[in-house]
Amino acid sequence: MQSLPFLLAKPVDVAPLWLVERLARLIFSGVLKAHPDLFERLGTYRQARYCFSPTDLPLHFTVVPAAQALMVSRGQPPQADARVEVPLLLLLGLLEGRCDADALFFSRELSVTGDIEAMLALRNALDDSAIDLPCELGRLAGPLSSLVAGTARYIRSKALEGRDATWN
Repeated sequence: MQSLPFLLAKPVDVAPLWLVERLARLIFSGVLKAHPDLFERLGTYRQARYCFSPTDLPLHFTVVPAAQALMVSRGQPPQADARVEVPLLLLLGLLEGRCDADALFFSRELSVTGDIEAMLALRNALDDSAIDLPCELGRLAGPLSSLVAGTARYIRSKALEGRDATWN
């Protein structure tokens, strides 16, 4: 499985942008709370604007590390210093360090444009961060925490089957 299953993609596709952005910011905030020094290794690239464009969703996620800000948009990609295009599940696998970015790049499943050095700095900043997105989703689910985290882990394992090779 490389792209987001229809049953997961369709709700995201039709959801109001403010709702998608709110959920993305909650997850982003949780990751930053669990990893407060995540962007420290970026150096001067903390000021850069990073855009992540899932190829299987009409969304763009823009991160500005210095401001600890995340914006979500639809339509044309926003201005950014560096941009990555890859299916969402592989993007999330990269964030967690569960996919080999080099292999995805050379197989043309991942496209990087703009400031490659900034993107490499971000990749290095993610090294050893041990981000666990199912855990973060579980934290947001309150009493349904274990159900949500377990479901997310299952989806992750199916999505990354045969690709679960860390690069860090």
